[in-house]
Amino acid sequence: MKNLFEAARAEELKQRLNTLSPHSRGHRGKMNPAEAVAHCWLALDIASGHLKPVRGGLAVRMVGRLIKPLVFKDDAPMRRNSPTNREIVVTGERDLAGECERLRAAIDRFAAAGPAGCTSHPHFVFGKLTPDQWAILMYKHLDHHLRQFGV
Repeated sequence: MKNLFEAARAEELKQRLNTLSPHSRGHRGKMNPAEAVAHCWLALDIASGHLKPVRGGLAVRMVGRLIKPLVFKDDAPMRRNSPTNREIVVTGERDLAGECERLRAAIDRFAAAGPAGCTSHPHFVFGKLTPDQWAILMYKHLDHHLRQFGV
């Protein structure tokens, strides 16, 4: 499966990121391009253990147990309206160029660190993830938001 530990996948995402502009229109969701990019590097900070968000409640955990096998079974893109951790919802004015630089750096750090760089802190919906699952999820998450803006 595609994952962010693969150099080719990391490069692919950074190239797609280069085609994003402040005028890119979202096909879904409420975030503008700069907010979405900031949200993505924050998600990588979670996968790397720099942020440790609170786990979802019992209902969220139950749903997580049901959908986790579906998320990690193949390369299918993430579904629209997938749950978002409130701690990494980004709103307000952002500089797209600066946010893109932060995301490129976060992609490079995550890919270079490999499995040893992944957190053992549970995901807010899916619970405990292996480093390979974190790498798959981060690829899918970045792909999901780039697709949101047609790139």
